[in-house]
Amino acid sequence: MGFREDFVWGAATSAYQIEGAAKEGGKGKHIWDVYTAEPGHIYENHTGEIACDHYHRFREDVRSMKEMGLKGYRFSIDWSRVLPEGFGKVNEEGIAFYSQLIDALLENGIEPYITLYHWELPYELYKRGGWMNPEIVEWFGAYARLIAERFSDRVSHFFTLNEPQCFVGLGFLTGEHAPGLKCPIQDTFEMAHNALKAHGRAVQMLRQYGKQPLTIGYAPTSSISYPETDKPEDIEAARQSFFGMQEDDRNWTWNVSWWSDPVLLGHYPEEGLKRYEAYLPKITEADMKLISEPIDVYGQNIYNGKCVRMGADGKPETVKRCEGFPKTAIQWPVTPECLYWGPRFLYERYKKPIYITENGLSCHDTISLDGKVHDPNRIDFLARYLTELKKAADEIDLRGYFQWSLMDNFEWAMGYSDRFGLIFVDYRTQERIWKDSAYWYRDLIRNNGADL
Repeated sequence: MGFREDFVWGAATSAYQIEGAAKEGGKGKHIWDVYTAEPGHIYENHTGEIACDHYHRFREDVRSMKEMGLKGYRFSIDWSRVLPEGFGKVNEEGIAFYSQLIDALLENGIEPYITLYHWELPYELYKRGGWMNPEIVEWFGAYARLIAERFSDRVSHFFTLNEPQCFVGLGFLTGEHAPGLKCPIQDTFEMAHNALKAHGRAVQMLRQYGKQPLTIGYAPTSSISYPETDKPEDIEAARQSFFGMQEDDRNWTWNVSWWSDPVLLGHYPEEGLKRYEAYLPKITEADMKLISEPIDVYGQNIYNGKCVRMGADGKPETVKRCEGFPKTAIQWPVTPECLYWGPRFLYERYKKPIYITENGLSCHDTISLDGKVHDPNRIDFLARYLTELKKAADEIDLRGYFQWSLMDNFEWAMGYSDRFGLIFVDYRTQERIWKDSAYWYRDLIRNNGADL
């Protein structure tokens, strides 16, 4: 069995991580432009000002996608590139860039998948309170309407928000990401609620102004809990752990159910409502109706997980990793099981067709003496993870897989110190070199994963 005939093998990127041209083409500032300009926030004070210069080199990058055989390309639109102040005046140069990119993808037989928000919050909106301001629901709705009006004649696949766990949690709770704030926990619940309402408003606007029937999804993230054995009690322990709340309130955003139950089930999880009662904003029925606007597909970004078993006390317990447990260059554990159990648990709970919207790893990639980039760890990692995904594909409605990332890029707080790409980028020259894994992925796509 394995992957369906029309399975979408793709790769993903985000605007600030690859585009560069941060001060060109009429683009406004967003929070990352401002945050990275101040020394001390990012590894070695790197910025995304040039990044992979994709803004000027997108045609070359699309040619690579075609040669790799990608069926889909998931990219984000920089809100501040098309609406420099976040609302109001449209920047036609920014619109033209994305329009040309979309045309190039279609000319090369690659389906565009647009993500509306991958963390580029326009600075002018941030100054007005950003996600704390309930008006952001309509700001984001108007932005979604613009994207629908300009691009939905050619693009039919949209994701609203990418990883709200991160842009709220890392941006405003732990302060590791732009804008680098450590807000009161109560503020972050307000932001989360506004972000979910903004998602719902975007769904409404995409539907209302779409030029054709659209497939709309949402792309949260989390780590996965997978069972130590196939015993029913361990599977149940993993399920409970996966959908449960974090132990530490200062890390509360890092969970699945607070962000996905409202969107897909129409209510916040009971455990969270009880536990976080003191922090919660006013939540109305109208809010929940908006947040749960019907979507068509569910995206999940999955990188790793933890092993869980049922403890003697009838509660889930995490199984300690052995000494020397394998990990990637960014120090994340290598846990292929998460690409079977994650999609399976999510499909059981939410009953929506699933895309893996990001998965991949950082390696210590270098150009070898032969001029090539050999990354056997990435090939091994992908083979292990995709073998598990193939098992899931036999059991659930699994639509596609987007490798993170098409090319090396600006890895947020880590700057250019981590390389996640299938394609190596020499940031001094902007030369692109296919890593061995890119050829491996091309061959995998050709046989639709039959060799896994």
